[in-house]
Amino acid sequence: MLNIIGAGKLGRTLGRLAADSGRYRVQDCLARSMASATAAVDFIGGGRACATVIGLQPADLWLLSVPDDAIAPTAQALAGSGVIRPGTVVFHASGAAEAEILAPLRAVGAHVASLHPAFSFAEPARAVAQFAGTLCALEGDAAACVVLRDFAAAIGAQPFALAAGGKAAYHAALSVASNYLVTLTDIARQLARQGGVDEALLSALLGPLMQGSLANALSMGPQQALTGPIVRGDAATVARHLAVLPPDLQPVYRALGERTVAVAGARLPEEARQTLLALLRD
Repeated sequence: MLNIIGAGKLGRTLGRLAADSGRYRVQDCLARSMASATAAVDFIGGGRACATVIGLQPADLWLLSVPDDAIAPTAQALAGSGVIRPGTVVFHASGAAEAEILAPLRAVGAHVASLHPAFSFAEPARAVAQFAGTLCALEGDAAACVVLRDFAAAIGAQPFALAAGGKAAYHAALSVASNYLVTLTDIARQLARQGGVDEALLSALLGPLMQGSLANALSMGPQQALTGPIVRGDAATVARHLAVLPPDLQPVYRALGERTVAVAGARLPEEARQTLLALLRD
C-alpha cells in the first residue's frame, strides 16, 4: 500500500508506475487542493484524493514528493498526525536533501530514506513511457533502502546506493553535468560570435564538437579524451585566448584552464605544466 503526499509531476509519475507494476496499490493521494489530488488520482488510475493530513489512512510506504523546502514541515506534520505505524517506510525524492530531513518520522517508528531518480519529469505521461532503466540514488536507513530497492526495481528503475553523507556531492555532480554544460555552451557561443561567426552557424559549428567530446569523455575517460592547447602544452595559444577574452570570462577561462592542466596529468610534461599554470594564474 502506497500513500503519496504531493501530487506534482514526480508524484503522479511514480504513483502511476507503481500502480502499473501490479506490486503496489496507491491508497491516498494528498495535494494542496482537492482538484489537484483528484487529477493525480485520475492519472494514477486509483486511490483516494485528500486535501489535508487529517483522515489519511496508514500505509506501508509513503512518498513525500513535495518541494524541497516543504519536506521538513511535511515530515513534522505527518509525524504528529498519529497515522505512521512502527516499521512504516517513508521516503522523499529530492536530489539535494538527505533522508535525515525526515528524522521526526524516525522518532515515531518509521524507517526513512530518499530515492532520487536521475530523470526529468517534464510531463507525466511522457515520463511514464520513458522511465524504464532510470538510475535511482538511494540513501537512508538500511531497512528503508531494502524496501526501496524492491520498489525501484518494480517501477523499472535501476537503484544504486550513495555513501553516507554523499547526497550533496551527488547532486552537485548532476548540476555540473547538466547546468554547467549549458553555461559552457553559452560561453562558447559568445566567443564564436566575437570571432565573427554568424548566429545561424553556431549550432552547426559547436554542436558536433561538443557532442563528440562528451561521447569521448564518457567512453574513454576525461584524461584520454582531452585534446587542445593545454594538453599539448601550447602556452602561446592559451596566451592568445587570454588576450582576447572579455573581462567577465577571464576568471572562468583561467579556472577551467587550471583544472584542465590537472586533468591532463601525466600527458603533460612538468615544464609545460608549470608554464601553463603560471600563465593561467597571472
